[in-house]
This record gives sequence, structure tokens and C-alpha cells, in this order.
Amino acid sequence: MNKEPVVRIQSIDLLRGIVMVIMALDHARDYFHADAFLYDPLDLTKTNVLLYFTRWITHFCAPVFVFLAGTSAFFVGRRRGIPELSMFLLTRGLWLVFLELTVVNFGWFFNFKIPFIGLQVIWAIGISMVALSLLVRLPLKVIFSVGLILVFGHNMLDGIHVTGNSFAAIVWSLLHDPNFFELGGGRSIFVAYPLIPWVGTIVLGYCFGTLYTNSFSAQHRKNILLYLGGGAILLFIVLRFANVYGDPAPWASQATPLSTFLSFLNTTKYPPSLLYLLMTLGPSILFLAFTEREPSAVARKVIVFGRVPMFYYLMHIYVLHSIAVVAAVATGFPASSMVFNIWITMSPELVGYGFGLGVVYLIWAAVVLLLYPICRMYERYKVANRQAVWLSYL
Repeated sequence: MNKEPVVRIQSIDLLRGIVMVIMALDHARDYFHADAFLYDPLDLTKTNVLLYFTRWITHFCAPVFVFLAGTSAFFVGRRRGIPELSMFLLTRGLWLVFLELTVVNFGWFFNFKIPFIGLQVIWAIGISMVALSLLVRLPLKVIFSVGLILVFGHNMLDGIHVTGNSFAAIVWSLLHDPNFFELGGGRSIFVAYPLIPWVGTIVLGYCFGTLYTNSFSAQHRKNILLYLGGGAILLFIVLRFANVYGDPAPWASQATPLSTFLSFLNTTKYPPSLLYLLMTLGPSILFLAFTEREPSAVARKVIVFGRVPMFYYLMHIYVLHSIAVVAAVATGFPASSMVFNIWITMSPELVGYGFGLGVVYLIWAAVVLLLYPICRMYERYKVANRQAVWLSYL
């Protein structure tokens, strides 16, 4: 691969920025919605349409974040060459795993003892980058084949489960089967993001980056994006309707047509099923097909978040959690109730805490607005200090 100058693709930054903004809504719901401590918002026997879609729309975040991480890696390779890209992916991947276990973990729990470790999206991106650091040395056709096999084939493994706390059980959980493990000494670990489908997603995102080389005109690229996005959506509809393969949780007819439609959309995130990825990445690719133009004033602001996604991710956790401490104290709960030993919505200390969905939306909007000038300053700092290698790690 020859080195060549690469300019930022504003449509990609915009898509990434949108999913980062939406992501904050999901986490605001975790910290502030009263019903978040009582039931799953996708539980059709308890939820309502607004709450369902408040959760469902955030399904786009992780797949787009991981997929575009692969695309960004391709752009890095165009600038630096494959050997340097491989080393960058290895070191940045390990750095992200470290962040997940330390800075991110403390942000979620505010507990220095770290009694609970959640292996979530940053962990998945980190290990996926490590895997990609090896794969990028292979021919592109081989890389693409690996991505297709992992994404389209991993649901064949859905019936395999390894019980207990054995080494084999932990390894299998890390690869494909989400699980909770007691580590002893009051510590536990939850594998929320098993690796196989996420590695496949970042690999396909890497290959997707080839569409943004000089080999494709804007119109040619748009046509391909329309076929890819539309084809993914059509394949999702066909496979989901068939209820045969692609998701371990089949849809079923419900009491009303609307509830049946919600069941149809309720695909599996942990790990992300083939249908979950088709459902989220298909529309996202279509979005890219229609947004490769001069952005509007609002879009330019959202693009700021898309250019500093890791910085935004870290900041939004700490801001939301800090506001939650204030909210808890203001509603009669001790500040210590926001120091967690397990995941937020599973904490027994918070039964009776929380607000309506309207308040959640207001807090979400306030946090996004608060973070905008901070992210804008950081983006300008990155632009002014392009030669600072450490900035590419945050």
C-alpha cells in the first residue's frame, strides 16, 4: 500500500458524532431513569414505545463506533504505511484495554477498590485493534474474508456454552458467550462484549475504508454505499422474517401489530448477532451515502464530537456520574449510593431513586451542550499539534 495524504471525511465524522451523542442518552437513562432499576426497557411486557425506542436507537452506537474504528485504521495505514499501522493498532489497542480496566471502570463506578470489572465496548475495540494489527499484514481479500466469516458465521456458535468459573468457561465467554464470573475476594467480572463478532466488525470497517480512496469517484462511492446499505437492510428483513438464522432470540407475534414490530426489531446485542449488525450498519451506510456534501451549521457542531470520540466518551461518563451524585443527594439518597459494587441499574441501594423519561432527556441534552465547548477546544488543540503522537491515543 502506497502512502498518500488523507483528508478527513466529514460524513464519517458526522456519523460518528451522531452515535456519540445518542450514546450519552443511553447512559443518562442508566443513571437517572427510575424504571431503569426495575426492568429492561426492551421487555415488551413492561415497556412503552418511547422508552423502547430510547433504548433501541442506542443500538447503533457500538456497531458504528467499532466499524468506523476499522475505517479510521485504514486511513492511518494510507498515511503511515502498513508496518507503522500494525504497530499503532497494537499499542493503541493495549492502551484502550488499560483505559477500560482503570479510567473507564472508575468513571462508571466511582469505586477505588474496583470490585466489579465490566469488559465493554472500549475493551472490545482494544482487543479488536490488536487482532487487526496482525491481519493488516495480509492481502486485503484475505482480511475481507476473515471479517465476513466472523460476522456472518459466529451465530453458528450460539448453542455452545461452558458453565462454571473454569478457565475454559472464561475463555469461551471472552470469545462469544457473555457471562458473569466471581473472582473471589469480593471481586467479579462481567464479559459484556465477547470478541468474535466485534473483531469481524472492525475488520469489515477496515475494508470499508477502501471506498474512500482515489480509486472511487464520489458518485461511484455513493452508488456502492446505496447498494451495500440497502442490501444489508433487505438481508436483515429476509433473515429476520425467516426466524431461522442470524439471531438467537426469534421474534414472535404479539397482542398488537406495533408490539409485533417491536419484537421484530428486538435483536441480540450481547454478543451482537448478525441481524443486529445488519439492522444497525445497513442504515448507517445509507446515511453515509446521503451526507457526503458540505455539512450544515448543526452538522458541523456534531462533527466535533466525531473527531474526538474517545475524549468525549471518557468525559461524558464522568460528567453523567457526577451529576448523578448531586441528583441522588438532592432526592434524599446518600452520596455513597452512587459508589457501585455492581452495574448501576443492578444496585439495590438505588431502589426508589430516579426520574421520569422527560428529565432524562433534559439531562442528556444539558450534558451534550456542556461537553461541546470542551470537545471543541480539544479538537482545536489536536489540529494545532498534529505531530504530537500521544494525541492519536485519545
